[in-house]
Amino acid sequence: MAVAHVIGLGRSGIAAARLLRRQGWQVSLSDAGHSAALVDRQQQLEQMGIQVYLDTRFSLDQLAALENPLPQRVIVSPGVPWDLPSLVEARQRGIEMMGELEFAWRNLRQFPWIGITGTNGKTTTTALTAAILQRAGLKAPACGNIGYSACELALAGDPLDWVVAEISSYQIESASTLAPKIGVWTTFSPDHLERHGSVECYRAIKAALINQSEHKVLNGDDAILQQGTAWRWPEAVWTLAQPNAYTGDLPFVPRVDIQAGWARVDQQPIVEVHRLKMHGVHNQQNMLLAIAAAHLAGVEPAAIAEGIATFPGVPHRLEQVGTCGQVNLINDSKATNYEAAQTGLAAVQGPTILIAGGDPKKGDDRTWIQTIHQKAAYVLLIGNAAPAFAQRLHDTQFSNYEIVETMDRAVTRALELAKDSPVQSILLSPACASFDQYPNFEKRGDHFKALCQPYLTE
Repeated sequence: MAVAHVIGLGRSGIAAARLLRRQGWQVSLSDAGHSAALVDRQQQLEQMGIQVYLDTRFSLDQLAALENPLPQRVIVSPGVPWDLPSLVEARQRGIEMMGELEFAWRNLRQFPWIGITGTNGKTTTTALTAAILQRAGLKAPACGNIGYSACELALAGDPLDWVVAEISSYQIESASTLAPKIGVWTTFSPDHLERHGSVECYRAIKAALINQSEHKVLNGDDAILQQGTAWRWPEAVWTLAQPNAYTGDLPFVPRVDIQAGWARVDQQPIVEVHRLKMHGVHNQQNMLLAIAAAHLAGVEPAAIAEGIATFPGVPHRLEQVGTCGQVNLINDSKATNYEAAQTGLAAVQGPTILIAGGDPKKGDDRTWIQTIHQKAAYVLLIGNAAPAFAQRLHDTQFSNYEIVETMDRAVTRALELAKDSPVQSILLSPACASFDQYPNFEKRGDHFKALCQPYLTE
């Protein structure tokens, strides 16, 4: 019997292990953590014949001591760095290595894929694209970093019209043969540099997915994408929400754009922009990318328009929690880097009380700081990043900030400040990952919403 090993006891790792087991592999799984929840998952998988090792970091020596023979295949969950020395050693020793998404692709490649990547905007574009296709009567579930893990779709075994996948740089680098029918690149800015090392490496990983896609869709509002890729893929479909973003001297003409309040494809009106329920120019950009993908997938204009008009938005991305008096409470927990947080702050009605902080990331904060000066009445700082953010605000002569450390204190203090100030919004938009205080950004956003609930007047 062939032997396989899966690293990571999260949702994608569990699905990969179960799929391997169904296909007749002898499967083991390891995870560096240990908690009551992980023990529960361990017990469930071991009842399926999958051996699970907790408190175990992957290494061939340790695996050899636990079981024999060594695996012929190792599948890596997205959160595991692809360049770990133990993984490099395994590849050098001829063990087949792949990410969970690559394994899913090999089991679902009979269906056409829409692969959506980018620094920001991936989740909204993926969810909206899937909603449009589903409105057209197609079986097109969202997966990857949203909805199902891709291996869960393979486990279900259902016939699909499309696979709509949100794909991170972590997943691309471990998915060497993934080749979507349609590839979408939403935005590009420095992110995940603590993992990828340089902007150039990060860009090359993103570009690899688009390069392997049959049809290419790119955001023409993004100056970095314009400058870096316009000459590389002359056949690509470019979108444009902001006419001023197009210089006219680039070797492409936007095929999907906004003109006189209408989103258009090849100058054909598709849907009035005001029917989009989400606020902000960035969401108009996401809408155009989804329209382009749906058009390439063969969806009729009427179904595209209906899909956009009925789409409610994405949880944790400028999500309207409710109001307290005249103040809007908005959950933007998914804004885990400076660019996303700046976009969120710019999109809401000010003056704003901003709640920011968490597990800090590398990046350029200058535009974010500038927008704070323009839109924020107060900034309340939480998590590990709070002292550094406070110093940064002090250095730029922004004085209305407080370190409150926790979400509970942040919400209480924000509501106190709102009573005596003409603020329009209280916005959680952290500009940080969540891992210092929460297991993921969803738990962080859910906590914010729960704390707001007793104060809602609508």
